[in-house]
Amino acid sequence: MAIDKNAWERCAAFHGHVCGGLAIGYQAARLATELLGIGFSDDEEIVCVTENDACGVDAIQVLLGCSIGKGNLLFHMRGKQAFSFYDRKSGKAIRLVLKDKPEHITREQSMDYFLSQEPKDLFIVKEARPIPEPARIFKSYRCACCGEMTGENWVRLVDGEYRCLDCIKTYDRFNV
Repeated sequence: MAIDKNAWERCAAFHGHVCGGLAIGYQAARLATELLGIGFSDDEEIVCVTENDACGVDAIQVLLGCSIGKGNLLFHMRGKQAFSFYDRKSGKAIRLVLKDKPEHITREQSMDYFLSQEPKDLFIVKEARPIPEPARIFKSYRCACCGEMTGENWVRLVDGEYRCLDCIKTYDRFNV
């Protein structure tokens, strides 16, 4: 399956440059599209859970319409080149884990390598974890220390007052 030059150029324009990392996300999005029969997500029907915050995530945003603001791009930071894709309409899901590239391929050669391969040859296809719940809108509370409004899922109750995570001291009995 040859690369779609127009789609690749849109990814590059959004990301700001071309690189091996962008090529990984581009190929992951292509494989997810093929295996799940999905397209661009206008709302939250397609969900991506990425296990990294690297360059490839930008290609997924461009090609599949997953974004933080819509709540259908979620970060499960594990430092892995792995992406789970979910189709809420069909219930289908997959997890794609990047295979090791050949040792002789340098970092400078990685973009050309990743783009020259068939997407199915780059990733191990695994079962995805259960689909994340749809995005929710939370009530906001004013932090008693800094005065900034903070979503209820990010505040803590300290001495009867709501505090944001930046204004609380974490409890750790070993930090004396």
